[in-house]
Amino acid sequence: MTSYEEGDITVVSGKGQVVIPQPLREKLGLKPKTKLFVYGYKDTVIMKKMEISDLLRDLKALYKRVDARTAKYGRISEEEILREIEEYRSEKQTKR
Repeated sequence: MTSYEEGDITVVSGKGQVVIPQPLREKLGLKPKTKLFVYGYKDTVIMKKMEISDLLRDLKALYKRVDARTAKYGRISEEEILREIEEYRSEKQTKR
């Protein structure tokens, strides 16, 4: 995929739905029920195609990290779990 590609215009429906143009759906292999990770950055909406295996792998890595922490220090509070999740997400973002 090149860095810059020709864009297209779409409209957000009253329900918040957006149609992804057919050529882009075909190029990216987006079929019905494809999972997309959606987030915003400034005035930009970013969508990333997600594979279930990616989600499962990430979740297993997170559980492994929490289990290791529990084995070393004992039971974890909800606040500590949330902190671990945020640290994991930050580390993952810096690796991209």
